[in-house]
Amino acid sequence: MNPMEQAGWTPLPHSDEDLERARSVPDTPQTRASTYRLAWNDEDFMTRRELRPVRLQLELLKTEMILAERGIRSTVILFGGARIPEPGGDAWAAKNETQRRNLEANSRYYDEARKFARLCSKHSASLYHREFVVVTGGGPGVMEAGNRGADDVGAPSIGLNIVLPHEQAPNPYVTPELCFNFHYFAIRKMHFVMRAKAVAVFPGGFGTMDELFETLTLIQTGRMERVPIILFGKSFWERAIDLDFLAEQGTITPGDQDIIDFVDTADEAWDIIARFYGL
Repeated sequence: MNPMEQAGWTPLPHSDEDLERARSVPDTPQTRASTYRLAWNDEDFMTRRELRPVRLQLELLKTEMILAERGIRSTVILFGGARIPEPGGDAWAAKNETQRRNLEANSRYYDEARKFARLCSKHSASLYHREFVVVTGGGPGVMEAGNRGADDVGAPSIGLNIVLPHEQAPNPYVTPELCFNFHYFAIRKMHFVMRAKAVAVFPGGFGTMDELFETLTLIQTGRMERVPIILFGKSFWERAIDLDFLAEQGTITPGDQDIIDFVDTADEAWDIIARFYGL
């Protein structure tokens, strides 16, 4: 044991040392029994339903520790549809010709997401990649564009993937040591907003709507400080959600719509962030 190690000296064996010792015991019926495994190294035990509180804590703690060790203090979130292809790419998610036509038209948002991520990452470089670090859901579509834009300028970016029945390897542009995987949507959402200095939302489906409205709710209720919420594609969002109608109905307060800014280009979005923070 190294007495100068970062965690501090202790006269007791560390868990990694005992793990190696437990693996080196003789192979007997007793040592092969699942009950003999160290509890925290026993997958059967750790995945029991009774251990859910422990798994929730671990998912929160693992990502938090790694980002803190990396010195990442703030992020810019890119939310948006996994189904949006890059310009000229295959609209693989289309179920009919109307969807194919619209997805191909919406591929312009892939380009804008990539450009926006480049702008954020160039500024992040001036701050040693500790502030305004791009974070996405780690998947395809707009998420890929965000990580790709950071990669274009040699910047790190974060991917917060989640295990789904039909998905998806992380996109190849996520910085490998900042690529995380989650079981719990709730913990993943916490990691999106815990460091967010801005939220950019591109056209998307239920998942994008969920992430947008959860962030709006946190700000509206005062549970989260006001940060720029920027929606790309005013024509898309005006049809997808009618905030003025909600205000007319009294289900939101008049002026709650002002939490949101609408833009069509990456430059417009970065200008909003720059003005907000006096950059």
